[in-house]
Amino acid sequence: MSVKSSRLVSILLLLQTRGRMTAAQLAEELEVSVRTVYRDVEALSAAGVPLYGDAGHAGGYRLLDGYRTRLTGLTADEAEALFLAGAPGPAAQLGLGSVLAAAQLKVRAALPQELRIHADRISGRFHLDAPGWYADADETPYLPAVADAVWNSRVLDVLYRRWREPTDVERRLEPYGLVLKAGRWYVVAGPGPRTYRVDQILRLAAADEEFTRPDGFDLAAYWAAYQRDFHDRLHREEAVVRLAPGVTLDHAADHRTDTDGWTRVTVPIESVDRAHAEFLRLGTGIEVLEPPELREKIARTAAELAEMYGNLGSNGGD
Repeated sequence: MSVKSSRLVSILLLLQTRGRMTAAQLAEELEVSVRTVYRDVEALSAAGVPLYGDAGHAGGYRLLDGYRTRLTGLTADEAEALFLAGAPGPAAQLGLGSVLAAAQLKVRAALPQELRIHADRISGRFHLDAPGWYADADETPYLPAVADAVWNSRVLDVLYRRWREPTDVERRLEPYGLVLKAGRWYVVAGPGPRTYRVDQILRLAAADEEFTRPDGFDLAAYWAAYQRDFHDRLHREEAVVRLAPGVTLDHAADHRTDTDGWTRVTVPIESVDRAHAEFLRLGTGIEVLEPPELREKIARTAAELAEMYGNLGSNGGD
């Protein structure tokens, strides 16, 4: 599909989903000039698309009432991406499993035969499984209710369990949006806004009260900033280590290669205990230099392991 053809389809879909739009609005959305929009509109009209332009302050372009276009403008890549984006697990958790299946069935029926083959291929060859191997799926019985409150801008009264005392607290939430991160659901809610784990909601009641979502609130931008802040708060300490050739660590800085080929780096750590567990997994591929308490802790663990396996070597066997 050419760039122009793709743009014409985009204009159709924008007018179909949003209604009346001015040439300037279409130009901004498509990142083209207003003159290009004028030419594209003429091309659509010449092709028989019932598209009308109204003059005046409240004018703009619109499609004839009742006109709908089929999804024949999709490229093969777009059709594949559409079916790859359908995550049945999260949709089922939200109570939308059957809705997603029905929507995909309708989209599939509207696709030309060639694109239908591409869509079937992608759904048969890729499967999204977000949770990690060593963590059971969180129990989130209130997730559908939270999702409903997000969608309908309803206030929630919840009993929430947090990590610090007092652990169980009552909160009145204005849920702005839901985020699925590594198999775990979070709700971003006002006032604040703040972030809450859905699986830590112990009790929930929907209040007979609506709230107004803040103008300009961007859930994706909030979450990106939240993650950056979380990482900054989490990794406030540093460790200096030497890494064997071929061994790497995320977020390592100040690289310096020693004469024996090992690399000396500085890495952010959450705590001595957490770094102790993470660094032990690298075995003899890492040597901790600083802080002293971390180096001593790993040395004690290594001595205990040596004693344990030494005893097994001398006492084991039939």
